[in-house]
Amino acid sequence: MKTLLINGSPNEKGSTWTALRMVADVLEEEGVEAEIFQVPTDPVRGCSGCRVCKKQQTNRCVLDDDAVNVIIKKMETADALVLGTPVYYAAPDGHLLAVLNRVFFSGTAAFSGKPAAAICVARRGGTTATLEVLQKYFTIAGMPIAPATYWPMIHGLSGEEIVRDEEGVQSMQMVGRTMAWLLKCIEAGKAAGAVYPSPPGGQKIMTNFIR
Repeated sequence: MKTLLINGSPNEKGSTWTALRMVADVLEEEGVEAEIFQVPTDPVRGCSGCRVCKKQQTNRCVLDDDAVNVIIKKMETADALVLGTPVYYAAPDGHLLAVLNRVFFSGTAAFSGKPAAAICVARRGGTTATLEVLQKYFTIAGMPIAPATYWPMIHGLSGEEIVRDEEGVQSMQMVGRTMAWLLKCIEAGKAAGAVYPSPPGGQKIMTNFIR
């Protein structure tokens, strides 16, 4: 079993990485492989709405010069996902959002049915709004969410500061525990013959509000 943890902070080894490392340490203690992937700070384009990925059903974005397709490929062999971000203006890092919009639209098949969690780091506020944005990617992709003891947030401006947030540290560790638990439950379910359900009728229905 393997979990991909994505660091959406432009600071490669800052507070967000430290929080993700807390989650990864627990996963590894539970026998789950953990890889932290750093989103590059190179310029990244948002989704152009071309829908080529849907028409060709490639499970890849047609814009192939950044981290988007790299992440999709990693998720094809991963069993779970954890997203980490700092809080900027009560929202996730904009660079990360541009990546995620394309990752989840073009690579949905690599994510569906796999458990996920989002964590965020803030000096003080904006955390719940940030988590809401990230968790919506999971719900639309059909990903069960691994919970914490509270909302999965931790506070501080640096890695040195966040380790002093005792409740936040416990929340990060609990994300690791519940994620490992979900993965083991899914493995047990598969062994017992349980499969992730398809939409009624076998195909997703899409309707427009304007006729």
